Order: sequence, then structure tokens, then C-alpha cells
Amino acid sequence: MSARILHIAKNTFREAVRDRVLYNLIAFALLLSGAAILVSQISIDIERLVVVNLGLTAISLFGVLIAIFIGIGLVSKEIEKRTLYTVLSRPVRRWEFIVGKFFGLAGTLVVNTLFMAIGVFGALLYVAHRFSRPDAWIFVALYFIILEFLIICSLSLLFSSFSSPLLSAVFAFSLFVIGSFANDLRGFAGVAHGFTRWFATAAAYLVPNFSTLNVISAVAHQQPLGAHLILQNTLYALFYTVAAMSGAVLIFERRNLK
Repeated sequence: MSARILHIAKNTFREAVRDRVLYNLIAFALLLSGAAILVSQISIDIERLVVVNLGLTAISLFGVLIAIFIGIGLVSKEIEKRTLYTVLSRPVRRWEFIVGKFFGLAGTLVVNTLFMAIGVFGALLYVAHRFSRPDAWIFVALYFIILEFLIICSLSLLFSSFSSPLLSAVFAFSLFVIGSFANDLRGFAGVAHGFTRWFATAAAYLVPNFSTLNVISAVAHQQPLGAHLILQNTLYALFYTVAAMSGAVLIFERRNLK
């Protein structure tokens, strides 16, 4: 990573950390993890399942919101404040600016995920009084959640490279919702006919398949995850992230900033 990209990433990380929205979402995630403890008190022998389900879901949901609502403003805020022109007037290429913003936001989400994960493990220890061997699969679920964040970050930057913050948020959130039901969409394509089948198949393979990255239920039920799934999801997330970032760079390189 070049020094210019690293410098932009550091500045983006500091700006994101100072953003009030970030602290509000983290607070909600921690509160939801705390709520898992309260819910578990009225459960019968399913305390661990409730805590893991609610805790990991909170991390995923609020992390996605952080990625979208901060990611869509990374470019537009720089243009509105006219600081982008100062940055680009220096020996900084446009693609370095976009890549630096991506790494800064991704780093912010990774750090926040680690802190929120501490809350989940704390709640789990509180209700179960000890950790068991299957609890190690929670780290795999967290890893998949981070891969999910990388895709969302790249999509947010892609849309913000050519659209307004409002439309970028709508596009990114819509893709997240559709991608969460990608497997169902593929199932529908299998039973459809004619143009509907063609359209559903194309949509199912173009949208990010977030459903394959969601293993929260399996981990909560202490089901082991195969190494092939970890490798498959890693390669898929990296491919989709690189593709979306490439699109963002190409669009931003040709955008008229005057």
C-alpha cells in the first residue's frame, strides 16, 4: 500500500470515529447485546442460542448501517467541503483517493466489530458461565460478517462515485436486502418460465449473495462450518469487492468534478 493511500485511509478512519452516527449505532448494538441477556432470563435452556443470535445479528445489522451511511458520504462530503480539490491538487491520483477511503472505512468497521464482539462474548459468558468448544465458530461468523462489510463498503463507494448520498443509500440498502434473499431468488428462478426466469436468474447472480455469508443461525445452534465454505465465501467476497471497487475507480476517474 502506497504512503498516499495509507494517509487517506488514516484520515478517513479518524473522521469516521468522530462521526456521531457511528457512536449511536455502536450504542444501539451494545444495548441489543444487553437485551439478549434480559431475554435469556425468560428462556429455558436456550440462553446461549438467544445471546448468539441477537448479538451477532446486532453486529451485522448496525455494521451494515455504519458502512452505508458513512460510506455514501465519503466522496460527497469531500466535494461539498471542497477539500477534494485540495487533495487532488497534490500528487494524489483519483484511484488512490477511492482506495484509501475504502481501507479507512473498512478498518473502522473491523475495529467496531471487534469491540462489539467483546460485548457478545461478555454476554455469553454471563449467561453460560463458561465458554465451550463450539463457541469458537462464533469467530467464523464474525469473519463472514466482516466480509459482508467489505462488500457493502465497496458498493457504497461505487454508488457515491456517481450519485447523490440519498440515492446511494437507497441503492446500497436495496442491494443488501435483495442479496440477503439471493438463495430464495435463485430458487424462484428455477421454477419460473420465460422472461421472468431469465430476469430472476440474472438478478440472482448479479446481486451480492449475502445469504451465503449469514451463518448466524448455524453457529447459534453449534453447527460446524466446513473449510470449503470459508474458502468459498472468502474468494467470493474478495472478487465482488474488487469488482465493485474497480467500477467505483473507473467512474470516479471519468467524473467531472467542476
